[in-house]
Amino acid sequence: MFSDCRLSYALNTLMLMLPEQPDILQESVFIPATPSDTLHLKRFSENHQGPPVFLVHGSIENGRIFYSNNGKGFAPWLAKQGYDVFVADLRGRGQSTPAISSKSTFGLNHTLQEDFPAFIQKIKDLKGDVPQYWGAHSWGGVLMLAYLARPVIPVQVQAMAFFGSKRRISIRSLKKFFMVDVMWNWFAKATVAVTGALYAKKLKMGSDSETKHSHRQTHQWVVQRQWLDWHDKYDYAKALRNMKLPPTLYLTGAKDDVLGHPVDVEQLMLETGCSQSTFRLLSKANGYLHDYDHVNILTHPDAAKDHFPEVEDWYKKAGAMQPSARQMGSVL
Repeated sequence: MFSDCRLSYALNTLMLMLPEQPDILQESVFIPATPSDTLHLKRFSENHQGPPVFLVHGSIENGRIFYSNNGKGFAPWLAKQGYDVFVADLRGRGQSTPAISSKSTFGLNHTLQEDFPAFIQKIKDLKGDVPQYWGAHSWGGVLMLAYLARPVIPVQVQAMAFFGSKRRISIRSLKKFFMVDVMWNWFAKATVAVTGALYAKKLKMGSDSETKHSHRQTHQWVVQRQWLDWHDKYDYAKALRNMKLPPTLYLTGAKDDVLGHPVDVEQLMLETGCSQSTFRLLSKANGYLHDYDHVNILTHPDAAKDHFPEVEDWYKKAGAMQPSARQMGSVL
């Protein structure tokens, strides 16, 4: 990340306060990550003094997985519980500019080395160096863990909650064969070779795009058994097992049968070696209102009264257990 970016944050931050729910403010914060790339951070808050929550989306999507036009979703819901919520649009996605194109040269290494530090620093600028609560959907959880294993700037993380997050897809089924082997591997690779980027929304594969590099790097981490860096072979899993991770809640739905299959979500939890992790399968058989899938685990109207409260309870318990995030879940 460029050294002068932080100095220009205040001058380059645009805040649009638009109340879409009573007492809930929405603010769009724009952050320069490089001379040519600007990141978008959506802020939801009822009380700016509330604990900060940082939310990151997964592949072929953007931050809108956490909120809707009418003020529904996990981010506004958390804000109504008194949290100060920050939703990232990773580079080139959502309202981050410029949008991904065939000219885009960045990959996941830039996400970890430049984008995450920029988001974290902006939250620190706004909130101070206080403990943060983290949450992610799908591949966003993998990116969060990878950042904690190899941080660029220090961050205090009190607790985390991941929805449908997995690193590898080990299960076998006809649906997995079509969605992953045919569409993500073969078709997407062929498309990227022709167009220079994966325009997933146009192809009706997702809600946003991926660069040729982010698609390739994601694919490598999904298929390789060892969780190694693409360039210097840094072992992320080993690093995570050797550190004290914050308490992490792994949730997935009974109908998430490919992209967040319970077997693969639990395997990610085990790969980190975190003794303070918990896995929960959201199913009718386990007392939940629905058998959730990979998307409606965050977008279903009943989520706010079904499992969102469990996430808040997880955050609260983690905060009560740890008097200081510098003693647990810190990356210093």
